[in-house]
Amino acid sequence: MPRTVRKGPARGAGSLRIIGGQYRGRRLDIADLEGLRPTGDRQRETLFNWLQIQTPGARVLDAFAGTGALGLEAASRGAQQVWLLEKQPRAVSSLKAAVATLGCTATVVQCDALVWLARAEADPFDLVFLDPPFAAVLWEEALAALIAHQRLADRAVVYLECPRHQAIAVPAGLELMKEKHSGDVSMRLYQWSGQAMASN
Repeated sequence: MPRTVRKGPARGAGSLRIIGGQYRGRRLDIADLEGLRPTGDRQRETLFNWLQIQTPGARVLDAFAGTGALGLEAASRGAQQVWLLEKQPRAVSSLKAAVATLGCTATVVQCDALVWLARAEADPFDLVFLDPPFAAVLWEEALAALIAHQRLADRAVVYLECPRHQAIAVPAGLELMKEKHSGDVSMRLYQWSGQAMASN
């Protein structure tokens, strides 16, 4: 579902620029869907400065991939494996084309992310990006699914992007590491301590 909340000005019609790592400077076509925009360059720079230790060699899940801005950036910066989940067929086609253009090993799956989290056979992830369509209000469901289906590796890191004043009930075991506001958007980084799973 395309976002209904603007996340900043358009950054070139239908294009995404990788800002760091192996594919730095590469431009990729993105789906021309109403309201669908990549996380901004400055936001991504901030985020991956936070994640400079965690990204290399990580198993990464971009659960609501959209343009692929976060997952493909992680692939560029040395992630070992990247899964890109997306529902919209046109966005999925753009993601597959971007992966082919870069020649990276990211896996694109057309699916409902919550269903995939419940059913897929996949090892736990070290780094998870949760940037769902703002209007869908899926943050709490996605966080609960990550924990319920044991998708988080030991000391995994979860990035959450949401409207600045969005109240989100975060499950026990996820500890806030970093938070920053960029315009109307809130960037929040959590680390999984395993407390909630251990208490079951």
